[in-house]
Amino acid sequence: MKTLEEISEIARSIAWSASDILQSYYRQDCNTPNLDIQEKKDGPVTAADVAVNSYILDELQSALGNAEFGYLSEETYKSYLEKNGQIPLPQSWVWIIDPLDGTRDFIDRTGEFAVHIALAFEGRPVLAVVAWPQLQKIYYAIRDAGAFMENRDGSAVKLQVSARNIVADLSIVTSRSHRGDRFNQLLQKLPCQNQIAVGSIGCKIATIVEQKADVYIALSGKSAPKDWDLAAPELILTEAGGRFTRFDGTALQYNRGDISQWGGLLASNGCCHAAICREAEAILAGIDASLK
Repeated sequence: MKTLEEISEIARSIAWSASDILQSYYRQDCNTPNLDIQEKKDGPVTAADVAVNSYILDELQSALGNAEFGYLSEETYKSYLEKNGQIPLPQSWVWIIDPLDGTRDFIDRTGEFAVHIALAFEGRPVLAVVAWPQLQKIYYAIRDAGAFMENRDGSAVKLQVSARNIVADLSIVTSRSHRGDRFNQLLQKLPCQNQIAVGSIGCKIATIVEQKADVYIALSGKSAPKDWDLAAPELILTEAGGRFTRFDGTALQYNRGDISQWGGLLASNGCCHAAICREAEAILAGIDASLK
């Protein structure tokens, strides 16, 4: 098998081209087909999602094959589920792909959408790429080798989260949508009240590794973030010095069969991570008790 460094170069090249495909749909060039928006149970799907998904899978499989790698993609998981049921992919090495994270933001033209490409080994990410097409930036990481931001000209800078360590001074990056009453109550009661609204989870984590924010919270309700929402952003954050865990401090696991990441999840610059986890759990316990 190629080295992770070689595979990272392949993944970044694919991500740049995937970004260009998304941008062609986003700009709605005269030669671009209609977005063909379909409202699904878990959110909208567009022709851009499908086109980029096909491109990424074709390119990865062409370069790396299917013998050693499994492929877990937002746009292909349903067919896998129908054939195999809710069981993990059998391969130790699994690509986890979201061709368009932040489809609603793509449709609403906020510019805050991303491409996620992660490679996991035995359930944990070892390589990650997040492309932010509108900013012409790619964020990438290899386990134990740091996280970097790459510009279109190929220049790269190493990423490091902020060192802010006073809870009240931390900024939380939140969604404009996906905010239920329970989550809104949690946000209102947390000691850190500085909030920044950003779309895609990949863009949220990019905001943290560029030191523009410090905390991101995911709280499942009727639905939960999926493997492809989190795998790539998680590794980029942790390699930049941050932390990404469940509220109880345990690590996320991927390719478990159930692709939903239920419960409370916290991503942060790491400085006050455990304290915010404890605070969030206590606040939620109070909220839940009041609803009984």
